[in-house]
Amino acid sequence: MGGGRKRRRDGSEAPSIHPRNRYAAAAPDFAALAELYPSFRPFVSVSERGRASVDFTDFSATRELTRVLLLHDHGVNWWIPDGQLCPTVPNRSNYIHWIEDLLSSNLIPPVSSSSGRVRGFDIGTGANCIYPLLGASLLGWSFVGSDVTDVALEWAKKNVENNPQLAELIEIRNANAASLSAESEAIVRESIRENVLEPAEDVAMQKPPVLVGVVKESESFDFCVCNPPFFESIEEAGLNPKTSCGGTAEEMVCPGGELAFVTQIIEDSVSLKNSFRWFTSMVGRKANLKLLMSKARKAGASVVKTTDFVQGQTARWGLAWSFIAPRNKVLRSSTPAKNHHSFMLQVTLSDDQTEAAILHGDDYAGSLEESSAKLKSVSKGVSFRITVFEQIPGTLLIKGSLLNKALSGTFSSSFSELEDTLRMECLSKTR
Repeated sequence: MGGGRKRRRDGSEAPSIHPRNRYAAAAPDFAALAELYPSFRPFVSVSERGRASVDFTDFSATRELTRVLLLHDHGVNWWIPDGQLCPTVPNRSNYIHWIEDLLSSNLIPPVSSSSGRVRGFDIGTGANCIYPLLGASLLGWSFVGSDVTDVALEWAKKNVENNPQLAELIEIRNANAASLSAESEAIVRESIRENVLEPAEDVAMQKPPVLVGVVKESESFDFCVCNPPFFESIEEAGLNPKTSCGGTAEEMVCPGGELAFVTQIIEDSVSLKNSFRWFTSMVGRKANLKLLMSKARKAGASVVKTTDFVQGQTARWGLAWSFIAPRNKVLRSSTPAKNHHSFMLQVTLSDDQTEAAILHGDDYAGSLEESSAKLKSVSKGVSFRITVFEQIPGTLLIKGSLLNKALSGTFSSSFSELEDTLRMECLSKTR
């Protein structure tokens, strides 16, 4: 089934799965996977026409599909307990490949790294730890994955430990402990300056720890990623009846929803502008995307980029920004410098010129008397149009059109002579 990429109603190309995504050429073959992995077989239904499908409203089916895809296509051992957010592998792969595009564009100079390896920071890695596992297995990147809940930290560490080939690339960090330590140190320093040392009973930050206090002073990263809590309430999070990806309140909900959470990332990024090459986040609502782009620019970002993430019926967007000055590039135009000319002229012959042209042409063969007689039937003021395109120096495209078809033979002969003359003239100038 051909037809190329899908298009919107306005004629523009609709967003599609990233071309480097493993599933861009073909979606996962559920039937084949069910044959290879017996644990997946109970979740696959086959229609009368032989089409295999999975019930995405069943959390257990979604989780088993994710487990099988990670194992079969990425060599990653993975599991999460009931209720935790279950990621879709193709969608998360789109995000990783977009980050790869940002880094390979060289729009922003790379940050200094002692190992030379690309290093990422995953804000709220979750029990699934999907971005570090994909980034490490697909591209060999190293990651710090942060989170705040005990269950997320426990299972993220288990998922890393169950993949010894990736374990050295991924660190799981308790954001609460890191920010608590940083906040305590700040309070102690402030108390010493004020010569007042009060007990810090409520040291925890009012806002959830995101980057500031979690990223260490000596650290630098190429990028951060985030699948933010999209919703303001758990009731809002359960409004999509077509999917069941699980998710706890800590993973899916925060006061103010994704707008407030990503706004905090932007605020934190100002303090860490020299520690990251790119700051990025997924966004679930297009209206929020526009607001967040404006916030990033107001915060002083030198570059702001967006993209579409395509995954079934779910729409998601990517937002990226940086405070590093873009490389000074000389942008060369793909159009050659115009040191040549193109022109059009229209010629109208007088009666005498028309008669002379006919006598030297081949429209009217025979004697002068015969030609003069036939000339009387031709309308006076014969016109023709010549257009000359010098596409590149030394190459001419010459077009001619006669506005009086009765003189086609004469015009053809004269036009051929003109074409030869112009080409010779052009060649002599280019030597």
